[in-house]
Amino acid sequence: RTAGFARSFWATMPTVPRRSFLLAACAACARAAIVPPGPNVAASTASTTSISVAAMRRRFGAAAAQRPLFRAPLTALRALSGGATDAAASGNTKQEVAARKLAAIREQMQANGVDALIVPSGDAHLSEYVHPHYERRAFISGFTGSAGTALITHKAALLWTDGRYFLQAEQELGADWTLMRQGQPDVPKLHEYLVEHLADGAAVGIDPYVHSVNDAKTLEEAFTNSNRNLRLVPLQGENLVDRVWSSDLAGAAPRPPPPTQPARQLPMSVAGKALSDKLAAVADEARKAKADGYLAIALDEVAWLLNIRGTDVPHCPVLEAYALVNVNSDATTTTTTDTTNSTTNSTTATLFVDLDKVPAPMAEALAEHGVTLQPYDAIEAAVRNFASQGKKLLLDPEKSTFAMLTAAADAAVLSPSPVTLPKALKNSAELAGMQQAHAVDGAALANFFGWLFDYVKVEGNSLTEAELATRLAGFRAAQPGFLDLSFPTIAGANANGAIIHYNPLVAENPATVNSETMLLLDSGGQYETGTTDVTRTVHLGTPTAWQKECFTRVLKGNIALDMVVFPEGTPGPAIDAFARTALWQVGLDYLHGTGHGVGAALNVHEGPQSISTRYANTVALKEGMVLSNEPGYYEANAFGVRIENLLTVRRKQTPHAFNGKTFLGFEQLTHVPIQKDLMEIGLLTPTELDWIDAYHARVWALVSPLLEEDSQGYKWLQAATTPLPRATAAAEAPVAAGAAA
Repeated sequence: RTAGFARSFWATMPTVPRRSFLLAACAACARAAIVPPGPNVAASTASTTSISVAAMRRRFGAAAAQRPLFRAPLTALRALSGGATDAAASGNTKQEVAARKLAAIREQMQANGVDALIVPSGDAHLSEYVHPHYERRAFISGFTGSAGTALITHKAALLWTDGRYFLQAEQELGADWTLMRQGQPDVPKLHEYLVEHLADGAAVGIDPYVHSVNDAKTLEEAFTNSNRNLRLVPLQGENLVDRVWSSDLAGAAPRPPPPTQPARQLPMSVAGKALSDKLAAVADEARKAKADGYLAIALDEVAWLLNIRGTDVPHCPVLEAYALVNVNSDATTTTTTDTTNSTTNSTTATLFVDLDKVPAPMAEALAEHGVTLQPYDAIEAAVRNFASQGKKLLLDPEKSTFAMLTAAADAAVLSPSPVTLPKALKNSAELAGMQQAHAVDGAALANFFGWLFDYVKVEGNSLTEAELATRLAGFRAAQPGFLDLSFPTIAGANANGAIIHYNPLVAENPATVNSETMLLLDSGGQYETGTTDVTRTVHLGTPTAWQKECFTRVLKGNIALDMVVFPEGTPGPAIDAFARTALWQVGLDYLHGTGHGVGAALNVHEGPQSISTRYANTVALKEGMVLSNEPGYYEANAFGVRIENLLTVRRKQTPHAFNGKTFLGFEQLTHVPIQKDLMEIGLLTPTELDWIDAYHARVWALVSPLLEEDSQGYKWLQAATTPLPRATAAAEAPVAAGAAA
């Protein structure tokens, strides 16, 4: 009943989509496991389990539904969601294993002549979320958050991460590690620390395949300006962390195998634009940059550009691959696929991928659009060959690895990706798919909350955060078109709610959820047509006055941002303050951005748009972009609040058009009620009350037809969307000084 056991039966399943089958089965198992003894236990167990069984039969066929997967324990899902963890069963403590890892990596550093080693989070495609096979920083440091960079010297071990992960890192880092709270006063940036603390002439090692061009150049520039002969050393051969990970290090968990699942094509009904048209548009941008081709390295860019999807990264429907776009029709590499039926489009492309992952029909369809296949490992030689022909290759310095820049050498043209912005501007088919996904996701959450409130608040039962997250996965898996979660579910009870990206499935001791719990639940799903991400904070008992005030101020910020209207050309950071003002008024704030971009049936995080206090991001919000709206408040060792909806940027009809400008605003995608019991009505203005009632009316109209009448979900949704009382509403806030100007 270990991760190895889980993988063994995972490998026996049909090829379509294995992860969601596992999620549904584990959820069904957990549903049966958490039903308490009582007179209705048999009926309750049968009914809750049969929902998933029926859904699995519909999705995978009767034969697949009969596989012995229901014996899968909750620990199997935990292992697959968070990767393997170091074992203590052999008598090794976590601290002993951590110390052995540092000793082993320092031996490798000594053997390779480097005084410091930088270990980032990303893989060879600089991904935010990576397959467990590439979780090098998590392995060496013990910190499992999605963002962070480790620095190891012969005397120190440090980890830089942002405000989302301060509390989590404090809990996960061992005694040998120092947490560097990124962005806080008096905390140096990594390159500043190196310049200040390393000896003259020291060598700093990096794996050039997992560092961006920009990051490497930042280090080089800092070292040059220091006048201390510090050297950046791009290490060759196997990654140093991989050497330690692959060794028989006592007490350490074995390295997970790399991904091997097949890819799939995205239908035009979801993609909305043919890949040949996308290739032509990229070629046009490459020509403007005076380049003969473009190398797409980011996995979501490759997937969007070629209208393909995969399962190579948990929760992200991407394929581990590179795409080399050739502006002219003459191919730069030898094709391995018959392209006699390809179109005459002057733009061609080569997909570098594990050929076993590409089914024959998919290869044929790609070939028809001028896309040929090459082995994944042939990319570096192909880039060198491209450069040797005197051609220029466009590389995005933020998204391209230092290794690819080295391979391209003088042929490299450094310029922003021609894929990033078009991918962010969703077409009508992509937006329709997102709306469909959010509707069924709303139904899943209504069913879940209906069950949860009955199970805990009415019946007086309890369960762990991990069981709760697994149960929620089961409700999503029962929805049509479900493929996977869009990220590991964040289910934080009480104090764990203050850990912004808390993952109960990797927590050593998940907290109990009962009738006294304030719960922060941030979750999402990957569906065939779209991607969801929603956060709701609920109280399963009676909230305190302080909890209600904090919740209401966060809600006021969410409403203020939702209602804002702004002129075209406005960047996201220019409207961030709308989400924080109600908190600022009483001296509160939060240490994360307010909004991130979201992909369409793709990664839950994407750029270039964002809403945050990172004012250097000057990318204008444009019609068709999808962003999150998620202000929060977190009180360490007490509770956390976050309310998140996804929004689409839409054109707004205004009475005037100053200076001929178009004005924009937001349209809601998320349709999940906001708990009324946590609202302090006296803090809400009549306009805010109207917004809440109108939102809940839309939720009811969209989601209720998807639910069975008289079901737990239907009844909960009906009660959760009734209008609010108005007698004690606050007066409208005056316009801030200078706002009219």
